Amino acid sequence: MPISQEQFARIAKDLPAMGNDPHAVRARVEALEKILERAFVIPGTKIPFGLDSVIGFVPVLGDLVTAAMGAYIVWEGRNLGMSKWQLIRMSANIGVDTAIGAIPFVGDAFDLVWRSNSRNLRIIKKHLDKHHPATRIIEG
Repeated sequence: MPISQEQFARIAKDLPAMGNDPHAVRARVEALEKILERAFVIPGTKIPFGLDSVIGFVPVLGDLVTAAMGAYIVWEGRNLGMSKWQLIRMSANIGVDTAIGAIPFVGDAFDLVWRSNSRNLRIIKKHLDKHHPATRIIEG
């Protein structure tokens, strides 16, 4: 499924800086989550999907690639100083996504429901809001 030039420009505009400060990490993780989980909409519906669902159609390799991209979000959480319990929860989200996602067809449908990267983003946002309140963004 090709990406239109408008969609590409919108995604590229959202790519964050590469700093290590909590603001940059938050922006980077939010951008990656959007690309993996909500970059596109199923035509005729309001159901979002992302590269996690698309790449998942490639047997085994697709699930390993999306697991590696999800692991990057966990790694960013580790760099933020998140607790081991939070990192274990995030890793478990990715593990469930990868294990069920490896089942042909069922796994692809599961990717639309179990958005491990969105779940992990919520965990990171909760941590940032508590420990780095200056990174909060008012969403409207």
